[in-house]
Amino acid sequence: MKGLELSRAYFETFGLPMLKEQFQEILPKICAGLLGSGSEVLGFDDETSEDHDFEPGFCLLLPGEEIVDRRTAFLLERAYAKLPKEFMGYHRSLMQPVGGARHGVMRISEFFEEKTGSSDGILTLGQWMDLPEQTLAEATAGEIFFDGSGEVTRIRERLQYYPEDIRLKKLAGELLIMAQSGQYNYTRCLQHGEKGAAQLAAIEFAKSTMHTIFLLNRVYQPYYKWSFRAMRQLPNLSLEAELLEYLITTDNEPEMAEAKYDVIEGIAADVIDELIDQGVTRANCGDLEKHAYSVNDQIEDGEIRNLHILASI
Repeated sequence: MKGLELSRAYFETFGLPMLKEQFQEILPKICAGLLGSGSEVLGFDDETSEDHDFEPGFCLLLPGEEIVDRRTAFLLERAYAKLPKEFMGYHRSLMQPVGGARHGVMRISEFFEEKTGSSDGILTLGQWMDLPEQTLAEATAGEIFFDGSGEVTRIRERLQYYPEDIRLKKLAGELLIMAQSGQYNYTRCLQHGEKGAAQLAAIEFAKSTMHTIFLLNRVYQPYYKWSFRAMRQLPNLSLEAELLEYLITTDNEPEMAEAKYDVIEGIAADVIDELIDQGVTRANCGDLEKHAYSVNDQIEDGEIRNLHILASI
């Protein structure tokens, strides 16, 4: 059973009745769902995921103490703790997972402050530039089962994706790294007899290409161990995942290296086609570096445009 399904069923069976019976007055101010970190929040959990941090549970997000006071929050924590410890064959753990509590009662402001540095989802351009993408994915992933005031939904909508100028700045930087690592340094390393360095170049190319493809799909890239799985679900350029996996799992002997460089150029061509389709480049060539600077030129905000091209990487 998927974690999201388990969480929703547990909430509807025990959580919602508890809230209606004991906390009817504050029910319109509560948000319930499964949010934050964990493979189950992304929908990527499987049988292997059940060996740790997998249990029936959900999040209860509360507004500030001026709306729901500390005592009421404490009583809600106690009521949540008393919910059944077993459900559909799964047991609730008595220990918190690494990184802190993923279920139970928390303040809305504290949840989003932890993930984004902003309690209300309003970010400065600097914050948009610097925030780890994984945390933005965690702030917007999962499902909301009930949102009485709609506040959590509104905050998540503000964080749904980067402002366009920020997306373009990140895209320009990744394209430049793709050009340097894949189109230039991969073969240069091999000419120097540095097979290990060549593999590092292939890995750098793969990492930047993957992020580029997420940016082109306007989807946050999740934690690295889920990036390939998430990429395979993207509507555009998802087939490149198999090629990137090939690049980083094969050796760099002469015959293989030649084939790998052809794959690098093929991926570059596919990415350039998508850049052209989205109208974010005016370059007309197969050189990713030229496209990187062309994308940077499309940024409307002069301050962001004039920052170093790698400023947001």
